Amino acid sequence: MQFIELTGKSLLDVINEGEIDMGQLHEAGVNGDSILRINKFGEIELRDQHEWVLVGGLLGNFEDRLRRITQLDWL
Repeated sequence: MQFIELTGKSLLDVINEGEIDMGQLHEAGVNGDSILRINKFGEIELRDQHEWVLVGGLLGNFEDRLRRITQLDWL
């Protein structure tokens, strides 16, 4: 599976209004310094101490936004 990694701060730039429940991300522990990754299906995972934890997902045409904002490609 390929991912693009980013911080919680960068994720806020990627998300469109109404695309994801921000309360859900906050409850999962996502903050500006969090390390996250997003796969090609839009699933957002948070780096926990010992594992990656699924915390939400993006909808729609997020791929171009994600690559443009992070300046990264799928790896």
